[in-house]
Amino acid sequence: MTPDLPPVAPSVTAELVEALSPRLRKRLDAGVTKLVARPAVREGDTVRIAVDDETDVVLHAPGGTVTGADAIRCGCLLAPDCLHRAAAASAAPVAAEAPPPSPAPAEAAEAREGTEPVPGTGPAAQPDRTGPAETETATAEQRAAARTVRDAAAAVLEAGADGAGAVLQAGLLHAAHTARLAGLPRASAAAVSVVTGVRAARSADPGYRLADLAGALADVLGVAHRLPHATGPDLTELRGTARQPYRPDGSLRLYGLFSEPVLTATGYAGAVTWTADADGRLYTVSDVAPGGPARATGAADRAVRIGDTALTHRELSRAGLAVSGATVSPTGRLGAGVGVRAVRASGAAWHAEPLDRLWAVPAAEQVARALNGGQDLLFLEVTLTGTVRETTGDCLLADCAGLPLRLATAHDDPSLPHRDNLRLLAAARGSRLRIVARLVPEPLPRALLLAVEHPTDPAARVDLGLDRLRHADLPAGAVAPPAEAAPTADEVPLHLLRRRVHQAVLGGRRVLASAGSVSGDAVRLRRLGLATAGDLLDDLHAAAADRSRDAFGRLLPADTDHFARAWLAAAVYTDAVERALCAGGWGAATTGTPSSEPSSATLARG
Repeated sequence: MTPDLPPVAPSVTAELVEALSPRLRKRLDAGVTKLVARPAVREGDTVRIAVDDETDVVLHAPGGTVTGADAIRCGCLLAPDCLHRAAAASAAPVAAEAPPPSPAPAEAAEAREGTEPVPGTGPAAQPDRTGPAETETATAEQRAAARTVRDAAAAVLEAGADGAGAVLQAGLLHAAHTARLAGLPRASAAAVSVVTGVRAARSADPGYRLADLAGALADVLGVAHRLPHATGPDLTELRGTARQPYRPDGSLRLYGLFSEPVLTATGYAGAVTWTADADGRLYTVSDVAPGGPARATGAADRAVRIGDTALTHRELSRAGLAVSGATVSPTGRLGAGVGVRAVRASGAAWHAEPLDRLWAVPAAEQVARALNGGQDLLFLEVTLTGTVRETTGDCLLADCAGLPLRLATAHDDPSLPHRDNLRLLAAARGSRLRIVARLVPEPLPRALLLAVEHPTDPAARVDLGLDRLRHADLPAGAVAPPAEAAPTADEVPLHLLRRRVHQAVLGGRRVLASAGSVSGDAVRLRRLGLATAGDLLDDLHAAAADRSRDAFGRLLPADTDHFARAWLAAAVYTDAVERALCAGGWGAATTGTPSSEPSSATLARG
């Protein structure tokens, strides 16, 4: 993907690719590669790509997003049925589509607040009552949309990120659009996340993470698999919400905590400022819109979008806010409706009340809260002990109440100061600091470092994605120690299954079908008490190698659904066990954490 192109709605990309002839579809990936190498020039809402000396492709993006196929025009002789329009849409970031139009009258009040009602209340999502009157099930349209999403995601998994070109991506985007229209925003968003991850993998995006792509695939396949059979609250959760509903919350007195930049692979950027009230509840003020790294770094100095206050995000992170007529989403995001009033107020230091109480909660309790579906921010007091070298770069080592902790960068984009700040903090070895970090659910205690107490001024703080530390900010004589080599041993050999799950995501079925015998790995897993992991590993390889032939010895079409189910079972199991190991590593208790290894039957029922 090229950052010069505006985000394009999934339905637009799907429409343009579907309109191509079979011959042009075969050439689409090469067309995308050629197009992204060409210069793009932005003029207001228009981006112009020079295909050659005489031909341009023009993307018109009012409001920053391409929302219709007619907004992408080409000057070549084959237009509008040319390859260039589809290639431009396939090369651009995927935009978040607007909610379906024409809300019901009862939903108009929420729509004016910039929100969408919970799917299932509108005309496209009336319950299909096949059982007792009080039992709600998915509609026929939603079940069909779930099958479409499942089939498209299974096709991407079959090919792997390496083989999932623009045509398969467009198929999944079409499925995402279908799910959105059917009132399934969670499935739609998950499908778009998979396409974004696949594109990042294929373009060697520095922000790409194989584990993130595997998680997105597991989410979309899991939702599509469970939704047709779900009822009641489970169905509501699987449908999801297109936008968070805002609810009145009266008057609030908030204290700034920190700000973090936002820079996504889908072409959105900005800043989010975190605040807390006197009871320790967290609230956010965000400014995120289509854009790139420049917007992510510049948004911190833009005025917050709430009330008439002139505070910037950077200022709010250290000051306070008094809000009347507040509206708040379930995740704590503050609304900016016309009835909201806000004025600047005094802030508080991290060591002063009421913010001090955030760090008084034991780390294990905070981790348990995050693993049980709560806020994933951690407020920790640590002593920096060194650095360790990993495949993705160096990370800080710290002691947290006797627990060895790894602190990694929250974002690797070179335009953001995360990495440079982490290198400087390594020189503050021995310093005891308060930090804000985001939990990473891995067997070894790990978190992404977001903000830190100033190394030499406890009354100040540093937002590591926006502020830049200098050598003068470090203790006198501070020198960064050499990075230690990261241990390669895995305390629990779950990596034997995890790596096969990840290999399938990257290389598809063919990688596992040709991986050779894995009986030794399965035996080792069973010997160490992970019998289900051994069974799932055998099942995954058997599904990958399961190719039937006709009477003439020719291979029949692969059963993508069988392979996807086997992969999903392995992915769900791996995630469940890793979360249990994470809880154990932090000494945390979680609801739903298995006391013993989940069985194959349990996974099948899920």
